[in-house]
Amino acid sequence: MKLYWKCFVILLIVVLMSGCLYPDERRVENSIPYSDQLQSVESAVLQYRQDSGVLPIKTRDSDTPIFRKYPVDFSRLVPRYLQSAPGNSFESGGVFQYVLVHPEEVPQVKVIDLVMVREIQEFQRRIQEYRRVNSYAPVAEFVGDELLKLDHEALNYEDAPSVKSPFHPTHRLPLLMETNGNIVIDYSIDIQFFIEEFGMGEYVEGDDLRWLLVDNSPFVPVYSVPQTMKEGQIVFKQR
Repeated sequence: MKLYWKCFVILLIVVLMSGCLYPDERRVENSIPYSDQLQSVESAVLQYRQDSGVLPIKTRDSDTPIFRKYPVDFSRLVPRYLQSAPGNSFESGGVFQYVLVHPEEVPQVKVIDLVMVREIQEFQRRIQEYRRVNSYAPVAEFVGDELLKLDHEALNYEDAPSVKSPFHPTHRLPLLMETNGNIVIDYSIDIQFFIEEFGMGEYVEGDDLRWLLVDNSPFVPVYSVPQTMKEGQIVFKQR
């Protein structure tokens, strides 16, 4: 009988430890865009289009920014084309939204980092609260065509507001605001890194170099505006 209880206690400890570890392991797994998951969704998207003649995407307004315009609609793919939405997708409790790029050509599946999106929403909330109290935004200076740098101290930030880059593990990307109030991420350091890492490829000065990020990464640069190379510097394109 003593042996029975000893075995029972050991088994109980193992089960409890497994239960404690699993959520952390799941969080790690759901925070990485695995290539096989992207590939399986892409295959399902292409098969769906072949069978139906349309893409399995959610409807968005025509003026929706290009990198958020074509979110994958997993309700059309599951269970016929996919057993379930990927574990790291928003639909399954993960931190990524799956989207399509090049929908009119050969669609490719990429992801949006929703953790970064939530940080931007918090930044917007602070701006809105400041404007509610003061009737204007805390503008520090103009930094480009219709782009503003905000006074971070007025918004109760210790440093200039930024978000963690999905394209590089140590980069933080500055947040700016358009004159219409939209938030913009400055991807200059990521673009410069990708040029140094992969070269310009088919791109030349004047081209929208955000697509260099898309070509060489599973992510898309959301909350962005066109950026290009001019005289060796990454700049915002004139609109």
